[in-house]
Amino acid sequence: MAEPAHRIVDEPLAGKAAKPVPVILLVDDDEITRISMAGRLKRLGYRVIEADDGVAGLAAIRAQRPDLVILDWMMPGLDGPSVCEAIRADGELRSSQVVLMTAHDQPEQIAEGLSRGADDFLSKAASKQEVLARVQASLRSSALVREIERTRDDLDRSHRLLSAKQAELESELQSAADFVRAQLPLPGMPAPGVSMQWAYQPSLALGGDLFQVSAWGSETLGLYILDASGHGVAAALRAVALMSFLREDNLAKAVGSFDPGAIITEANRRFPLTQDGEYFTLWVGRLHLPSRTLSYAAAGHCGAFLHSLEGASQWLTSASLPLGFDPTIAFDSATAHLQPRDRLYLLSDGIYEAPSPTGELWGRDRLQATLERHRTHTLAHSIGDTMTTARQWLGGDIFPDDVALLGVEVLDGGSASAKEKS
Repeated sequence: MAEPAHRIVDEPLAGKAAKPVPVILLVDDDEITRISMAGRLKRLGYRVIEADDGVAGLAAIRAQRPDLVILDWMMPGLDGPSVCEAIRADGELRSSQVVLMTAHDQPEQIAEGLSRGADDFLSKAASKQEVLARVQASLRSSALVREIERTRDDLDRSHRLLSAKQAELESELQSAADFVRAQLPLPGMPAPGVSMQWAYQPSLALGGDLFQVSAWGSETLGLYILDASGHGVAAALRAVALMSFLREDNLAKAVGSFDPGAIITEANRRFPLTQDGEYFTLWVGRLHLPSRTLSYAAAGHCGAFLHSLEGASQWLTSASLPLGFDPTIAFDSATAHLQPRDRLYLLSDGIYEAPSPTGELWGRDRLQATLERHRTHTLAHSIGDTMTTARQWLGGDIFPDDVALLGVEVLDGGSASAKEKS
């Protein structure tokens, strides 16, 4: 029966089970030399695999992945340097530690062996001390390479796991962002005679600046914009909670009216300052459609901008604390009268606090001038171009704070005023 191409000639020494014994592959076509060297390595405490030619040696390297390969230079068929080249050309084997064993250790021969992939040389006439020293040095190098490979593999696995978790988190954040965005009103006509458009860009995937325009009863339109301090998931969750409070059906139960001052007074009581100092600013408006009378109130918010063609444009706000700073405060409503083609803009402070590359803020004056400059354009164009101008001032596309800009326009031929109806 034919013998296998490679065989194990020694077992781990007793008592070494806790520490793996290094495995050395010895490839030599000379059986006497091979047996002699194998015996020396065995007596040094190593586990030895033998192969009698280069082809069998390559097969043993692939099957056993030894810690060290000792190759004879002169072998029929595939000699030692050729085996070295095959090892270095194989992506799975190229890190193997290889020592060429030769009886002719001339400088030119050493140079050739090193250039073809050997790591070290060992003379067949080497003393026991030299064999031990070179084998130990090669095994140290092999252990270091194997440790680097294990570290690399661990890092690769960690990177794959991290990438998978990151992709999962990004998917969940995108789902949450889609949900939050779905809470915003659809552009168009929220009520007869009223047009509405908006732009929204959170600084992160989720934003805490939210707004709504919806019917509050048969003849009134409710409008609000809120700003949750902070950014990201926590701010968005808190903002959605306040949006739930501001739903028409909830306001009817919790407040008992749609008066903006009463709404903010109740919101101020229900949403106190958090332990981490997080809070809301809020602007609430109620547009009575038959009379075009706008009632509004604000809690620490920058307010809304009313651009009128017939009268003076004005900012609709009031000096007040944000929600939750003093739960005992009562907020009052103010009123304004809208004419056909008047535009009411609700906005977050993130748009006019956009900094230029030098740090200068865009400011409310520049924002107002931009909105007024585009008055002859459609509402959608005015909103879009104002956002573009803000980005140009910023010098980029990513605002440092959430940005929301909503426009509502009273159309020609809309609801008649209270005086006209009388």
